[in-house]
Amino acid sequence: MSQLNIEVNGRKVSREVLARTHLGDFLRDDLRLTGTNLSCEHGVCGACTVLVDGKPVRSCITFAAACEGRQITTIEGYDTDPIMLKLRDAFNTNHALQCGFCTPGMLATSRDIVLRLPDADEERVRIELSGNICRCTGYQGITASVLSVLQHFRDEPNEQVDAMRRAAADGKAALPPETDAPKTFSGFEAKSIQREAKAVASGADAPAGSGAASGAATSAPGKGTSVKSGFNVDFPAVKVWEFMSDLKAVAACLPGAVIESQEGNEVKGRIAIKFGPMNAAFKGAATLERDETNMSAVLRGAGQDSLSQSRAKGDVGYRVTSVADDRARVDVDLLYSLQGPLAQFSRSGLVQDFVKRMIADFGRNVSLRLSQPEGTDAPLPQAEFSPFKMFMGVLWSRIKRLFGGGKEE
Repeated sequence: MSQLNIEVNGRKVSREVLARTHLGDFLRDDLRLTGTNLSCEHGVCGACTVLVDGKPVRSCITFAAACEGRQITTIEGYDTDPIMLKLRDAFNTNHALQCGFCTPGMLATSRDIVLRLPDADEERVRIELSGNICRCTGYQGITASVLSVLQHFRDEPNEQVDAMRRAAADGKAALPPETDAPKTFSGFEAKSIQREAKAVASGADAPAGSGAASGAATSAPGKGTSVKSGFNVDFPAVKVWEFMSDLKAVAACLPGAVIESQEGNEVKGRIAIKFGPMNAAFKGAATLERDETNMSAVLRGAGQDSLSQSRAKGDVGYRVTSVADDRARVDVDLLYSLQGPLAQFSRSGLVQDFVKRMIADFGRNVSLRLSQPEGTDAPLPQAEFSPFKMFMGVLWSRIKRLFGGGKEE
């Protein structure tokens, strides 16, 4: 973790961030500026475009740490900008938005066109807009909006806009009014990020007693989103480990999960998820890799949602440790990735909180199953899943975090 000091929409912010955190994720998850949308996460679609020191930047491929001391402007920060005020009116007049997902990035790029290219014609405007993808409008209304704003400032020159254009022509930052432009955005050294990646690969930074440090089974480093959580169980560690080795019993504790068949340590089944806009039922297969000595395991699986055709891959690593004679701790490390239409939700901070809440509910269900009398022949009932109850729990956790949260200046 490193300390990040930046200015976002005129407000100074100081937070701790991981070296690998992207600017788009930081803006959305840490600062809750959700007007910046993430889609392709490869710097291709332009939906995540924001200003860094007045210049358009793809926030999905820009590291937050690279923006130390910089000024960031998101779609929420243009209230006094004369170009953006005209563009917003023009977008409404020319029906330049439909679903609105691309609009924040499209507006940032359009502002840059008006600023840099006061004499641009339709062909040049279309070329400049080609880096932003819109799947709804066909671009006609967007192009017309940019051309109309260009024409407006030709017909009615604006001193403020002219000054911003001169600054841009001189290679200086063209920030929205009422901000002081620092140095222009430049490159950065990725040494700290490289060191972190090497440390993760070697296990050098693994916490004491963790699977990586002790040689226990752990999720292999890979591309995806990681969520770490855990829970305590009021039973001896050996008994908890024995229960956690029974895949069908464990599945009965996980909300929405069902194992349909099992052959040794290989299982097939499904897991249903419904949370806000996410409504999916993934069917797939998984293999359990166990380390009896360290009471740890990794469940590696992959599946596909029949409705959206989204694909998911994930490693669920868990380790049982003894806290007391009659109390155990189960640490869970989930590494997952999504491809397809549902991928846009995979890195949302709200979704990660949702996953943590699922793990907490899973822990409670484990305690309930272990409390059943030994030798009972009654099948374990499937854990119930209440999206509303879980959503309210996540929301309450967020509210508590907000009032006791990060450091801001």
